[in-house]
Amino acid sequence: MLTKQQIALRIAKEVKNGQYINLGIGIPTLVANYIPDDLEIVLQSENGLLGIGPFPTEEQIDPDLINAGKQTITMVKGSVLFNSAESFAMIRGGHVHLTILGAMEVSENGDIANWKIPGKMVKGMGGAMDLVASAENIIVAMQHCSKSGESKLLKSCSLPITGIRCVKKIVTDLAVLEVDPEGGFILKERAPGVSVEEIKSKTEGKLILNGEIPEMEF
Repeated sequence: MLTKQQIALRIAKEVKNGQYINLGIGIPTLVANYIPDDLEIVLQSENGLLGIGPFPTEEQIDPDLINAGKQTITMVKGSVLFNSAESFAMIRGGHVHLTILGAMEVSENGDIANWKIPGKMVKGMGGAMDLVASAENIIVAMQHCSKSGESKLLKSCSLPITGIRCVKKIVTDLAVLEVDPEGGFILKERAPGVSVEEIKSKTEGKLILNGEIPEMEF
């Protein structure tokens, strides 16, 4: 199975030149460390920053410079700071090309649940609902199963929904999958050493297989 860092590395391969990208809390923030040097992209944080760099070394840490998940970050040349109203005007105006989010559940229709577990304290929904409603492309980074071993790729979400029919691609510790517009998870790649049978057994939603499924390449 893939580590969190390997999930982020695989997602970085989906990034295209010239994109404005928002990285959600958790695994998605690690993608910043793996953006290819030959690409010119701009990372956006909804708390008011365009131009996020890799995570800082101990010598680079500035406690006043954080992302939306309150992690310390770096800025690249040309970065700009602004208030949250301007940030959400960018998001709601459709100016973010790609959003990479974590999730607790994804349905075979592309619904995502990633902000609340009933009965547990949460800080709030944050900007996730705005992001999934506005970005051109949504990629989810997540574990394939919960800590109890239950699938997180479902026929329908059981947790409160963040967005409906919005997820395009999912990268888990077991596989890369695309959401079929007609419903179902199209298996595109397997994690090294992981069989199709294992992925199938750990996917509650409809799994679509088209021919031989290759292993991921890094």
